[in-house]
Amino acid sequence: MRRTAAGARGADTAAAASPTPQTAAAGADSPDPASAAAPPAGTAQRELRTEFPFQLPRGYVDESGTVHRDGVMRLSTARDELVPLRDVRVQENPAYLSVVLLGQVITRLGTLPMVHDGVVERMFASDLAFLQDFYRQINTEGHSRAAVECPHCSEPFEVELGGSRLGES
Repeated sequence: MRRTAAGARGADTAAAASPTPQTAAAGADSPDPASAAAPPAGTAQRELRTEFPFQLPRGYVDESGTVHRDGVMRLSTARDELVPLRDVRVQENPAYLSVVLLGQVITRLGTLPMVHDGVVERMFASDLAFLQDFYRQINTEGHSRAAVECPHCSEPFEVELGGSRLGES
């Protein structure tokens, strides 16, 4: 499963296809000399990345039979997580929360003119599971891994953190 923007090819693909979305570095090679509050030497300014490309494992099939796989998801806001709680469908069935929430934060999917909860509810279950995981990754500082150290040999390694259900903190 690649998480790249549509049309990214060649050298751009290697940069865009990182397995975990990362915060983009800005100004690391050429700091802005006009900046009055430049960071100390050796530190790079970080630019907040708010949109993340993805590619669905199977793809959404629209009414005409076109498969849409490449998309973009934006970071979620507190409002994005609160508004669906007022939705009658979510009140009747809490599992519907992820459908409504993903319908708000997916900004582009293939050539669809608009993405909404009706599109998300017609996706394959494997694509929904992928999007739920991707949502967790980008909204937990770009990853769900933690660096730890073995208590026996003191060797560093990473562990995958188990997250809560989509829309819950």
